Amino acid sequence: MLQFRPQSARWKPVLAAGIAAVTVATGLVAGASAYAAAGCRVNYAVQAQWPGGFTGNVEITNLGDPISGWSLVWTFGSGQRIGQMWNASYTQPAAVVTATNMSYNAAIPANGKVSFGFNGSWSGSNAVPASFTLNGVTCTGSPATPSPTQSATPSPSTSPSQSPSPQPNDPMQIVVAMQPGTNIGNTLDAIPDETSWGNPPINQALLDHLRAQGFKSVRLPITWSNHHGPGPGYAIDAAWLSRIRQVVDWALADGFYVMINLHHDSWQWINTYPTDRASVLARYNALWTQIATAFRGHSPKLLFESINEPQFTGTSGDEQNYQLLNELNAEFVRIVRGTGGGNASRLLVLPTLFTNADQGRLDALRTAFAQLNDRNLAATIHFYGFWPFSVNNSGFTRYNAEVEQDLVGTFERAANTLVANGIPVILGEYLLLSLDYTRPGIIEQGEVLKFFEAFGYQARTKRITTMLWEAGTVLNRQELRWREPELMAQVTSSWTTRSGTASADQIYVPRTGAIAARALTLNLNGTTFQGLRQGSTDLVSGRDYTVSGNTLTLTAAAMTRLAGNRAAGVNTNIQARFSQGVPWRISIISYDPPVLSNATGTTSGFTLPAQFRGDQLATMEAKYADGSVAGPYNWTSFKEFWTHFQPDYNAGTIIMKPEFFNEVNDGARVTLTFHFWSGTQITYFVTKSGSSVTGTTS
Repeated sequence: MLQFRPQSARWKPVLAAGIAAVTVATGLVAGASAYAAAGCRVNYAVQAQWPGGFTGNVEITNLGDPISGWSLVWTFGSGQRIGQMWNASYTQPAAVVTATNMSYNAAIPANGKVSFGFNGSWSGSNAVPASFTLNGVTCTGSPATPSPTQSATPSPSTSPSQSPSPQPNDPMQIVVAMQPGTNIGNTLDAIPDETSWGNPPINQALLDHLRAQGFKSVRLPITWSNHHGPGPGYAIDAAWLSRIRQVVDWALADGFYVMINLHHDSWQWINTYPTDRASVLARYNALWTQIATAFRGHSPKLLFESINEPQFTGTSGDEQNYQLLNELNAEFVRIVRGTGGGNASRLLVLPTLFTNADQGRLDALRTAFAQLNDRNLAATIHFYGFWPFSVNNSGFTRYNAEVEQDLVGTFERAANTLVANGIPVILGEYLLLSLDYTRPGIIEQGEVLKFFEAFGYQARTKRITTMLWEAGTVLNRQELRWREPELMAQVTSSWTTRSGTASADQIYVPRTGAIAARALTLNLNGTTFQGLRQGSTDLVSGRDYTVSGNTLTLTAAAMTRLAGNRAAGVNTNIQARFSQGVPWRISIISYDPPVLSNATGTTSGFTLPAQFRGDQLATMEAKYADGSVAGPYNWTSFKEFWTHFQPDYNAGTIIMKPEFFNEVNDGARVTLTFHFWSGTQITYFVTKSGSSVTGTTS
């Protein structure tokens, strides 16, 4: 999944070009300590690359004694800069990068592995780092054990049967019947245990609530790596398997279709398949044999998904990745079918590489389906929106044409490549990356609503079943209530119909002086406009507003009345009503231009005083005096909301993050331009000197 884990959510890139990989440090090195042997191997891979940016993956193999915390250091020799990292935290004051463990992956046993990934920028070249050091030890040794030879490697069958397996129902009809669906994420997939990532245990009340909200299927992401014994048997812990069975049985009893999988196992150990073929395959086969056997008598409404977001390290590129994934998917189908019972015809779900909907990924999976010759299969992809919009960077604050085309293109590719060829598609995870109740306001609410309105329409018209990524960020599971009722009203409405929207959901008016008439563009989306309403009172057409084509104009008199006493902030809300779907809220907001003040601080804790005065922050630019880009993401002057800067409206401050200053030149004055939703722009200046920061308004 793009998982919402305790660290930043990660992006699954959509512009993959030039793939590169290298194995660094291929030997065992004795550490200086007399008490512990030390040594390491690092696989560094560029998994996707596009003009100005790339996605990297780093895999560490501990070739010494067990360690309980790690720090990996390397130097970029070509000016590369990291902008975002997952499964590790990092610092990069200049060319030197230091990546350190998270709480859940601090321990690496002898011959154990851990991996993390990042998004970065590059220009000119994107050379691989020359060397790495782990906890001060240079990784220059040889593998602990030789790679298995081809002859010693079990050879997965590319065709689990010579003729199609029995078909209990039409797979396309089953997948259609699963719409709409939701995940119960960051729970059974949490590491190391069900409640480790802050969610309560799954109970029947939660399932009842989801069913009452209209969901017809649930995806149960499950991480198994912490719940089984060693090889060669890899016996699953009986209590854990019993717990999984309990939750599955509850969900089936509630009438849900249920999908279970191998989840974070994908990046914990399955990703090493290219270089550790025999042991990965043995573990994979053992786990799926046990899981399939345990559930072979269960209802056909239980589906198995082979791997969440499959990914591999140390490969030559996509073609090899496709072959490896095809092998594992074929093994999965062979194993499950071989356990008999209901598994002989159970609907099995196979992902694309990275569960990504790029055309090459979809083509490769369609080819694999043809080779498998098994009609009881479905495909799965994931979608978290156009990345700059989904996290609010690069100036993508609005649901614009580029964001929409990314959405439409994803659904069209999946429909044309798979659905049109008789392969049902389950969009197993969807959300926007920044929809996290602990980090509010990253994307403006109206722009979020427009995205989900269009998303639901595309899913319905392309016959693709969708499963919300709910990880405790959308639903308050303790209280069983939606954290954003307005958002969920739009999502649930989109399952059956379209809704009208508008160019904005907020109109800013000055706190003093005359108020003018204001216009919005209506996005009818096949509906007809019915009128405006304030509370239970209808506004009067002709007096309070006019409509000409798709332009809605509120008169100056109506705007003055709606602004009331013009106190800073939201004065009132009105609703645009349409012939179908949910109404569109329009907030009338009074403001004065924000005021910023001088400040001093440090790179680890710089806050500048800000009187917002009814306004709200949309984005921020950063440039040096010569106009060149300052800070992270050197391809854009617009920085990432919350990751690089964060407003605190209650405290009256704007927090500038260490991640921003990590990428700022020492002693160079940086011009910050703060863009507010009223249209106001305010400049501010910061200068970093060592760890000290000075901020001024002029």
